[in-house]
Amino acid sequence: MARSFKLPDLGEGVHEGEILAVLVETGQAVREGDVILEVETDKAAVEIPSPYTGTIAEILISPGDLVHVGDVLMSFSNGEEEAGVPSEAPESEAPGSAAEQADEKKSRSAAPPSPASRKGPVPASPATRRLARELGVDLERVTPTGPAGLVTAEDVRKAAGGEPAREPASTASEPVALTDAGVIASESLPDFSRWGPIERVPFRSIRRATARQMSLAWSLIPHVNSQDELDVTDLEHFRRKHKAGIEAQGGRLTMTVFALKAVATALKRLPHFSATLDTAAQEIVIKRYFHIGVAVNTDQGLVVPVIRDVDRKSIRELAQELNELALRARERKLALEEMQGGTFTITNIGAMGGGFFAPIINYPQVAIMGMGRAALKPWVIERQNGPEIVPRLIMPLVLTIDHRVLDGADAVGFLQVVKEVLEDPDELLMSMV
Repeated sequence: MARSFKLPDLGEGVHEGEILAVLVETGQAVREGDVILEVETDKAAVEIPSPYTGTIAEILISPGDLVHVGDVLMSFSNGEEEAGVPSEAPESEAPGSAAEQADEKKSRSAAPPSPASRKGPVPASPATRRLARELGVDLERVTPTGPAGLVTAEDVRKAAGGEPAREPASTASEPVALTDAGVIASESLPDFSRWGPIERVPFRSIRRATARQMSLAWSLIPHVNSQDELDVTDLEHFRRKHKAGIEAQGGRLTMTVFALKAVATALKRLPHFSATLDTAAQEIVIKRYFHIGVAVNTDQGLVVPVIRDVDRKSIRELAQELNELALRARERKLALEEMQGGTFTITNIGAMGGGFFAPIINYPQVAIMGMGRAALKPWVIERQNGPEIVPRLIMPLVLTIDHRVLDGADAVGFLQVVKEVLEDPDELLMSMV
């Protein structure tokens, strides 16, 4: 008996993924647990093992396909079917000639199953499933004409009464809701090729997941920004002093590492920054743990691994863990759970030369802090004999808040705590070991 394999549930809140690689071929024997697919979903590349021991009977997907949880990806035949053991004919029936049996078998296999007799999920490609959703066609009621009972795009159009497929967004006359990539609507686009050469790049993978998350956050959250500057001259001396020792232990001592500790301190003092607004229950959910996400730039886009229990870890431990997570993020080896459960997010564009910038909140969090490049500036310092202008290393900070939960005064207070910690390295020294 052929067994269908559907895209399994890959984690809470994960509904779709992109096929990165198909590691098996039709007719190939596999054992339960062998890796058969690579799928990327919500910024994590996942290896999918075979749930069965048997032979690949049919593969319904290709690299680059976007698939949803529950979609049929391939089918398996078991060992008994592979061996082709014939069943005994009933005594009351004449066996007939081999040629007659072959013709009968061919006739049975060529006839597509009727919708009423079909069992299990409907085999159809992701593109056909999308077409069915667009045309409002129930795949369970479609008579398939493809091989092995596969429902084709033409079957769907026929079931819809011959209605043609929807035109792509670039030529459609009606606005298209980009619900897969966000919650905003897109007006029809002109034909840009009228004015010169163009290139179309698939909107997939990390870029697609980021677009969906940012569109959701921007549409739901009223963003307010508060910005400040802090003097990190002494902190930079402290960083250089301990940099080699941390690197010898597999870590990387960056300003982001110090920011993790400063933010954890601020979250303890101001717990509403570690919250989520539950609009359905009309409650603010305050998390009494300190799991902080750090945005990491990769070739495919931003990913946000989460460092857990930042308040309980030393500077040395944070430097080691952040470096290890960043390396695996760039190699696309992060597990999905390593990017979940964050209560606050830090993003630092200083290494790329950026200054002030206002980041978008990582929903369902209520705040995010952006760090810019530290640069020497003339700075006024109060001395006993009066103010003095001296060169100091100054870093810009921007805190973005959800104005439904937090106010401007809260943002100012949060940044003040961060400044207190980062401008006094002695406080950080206490957590070095």
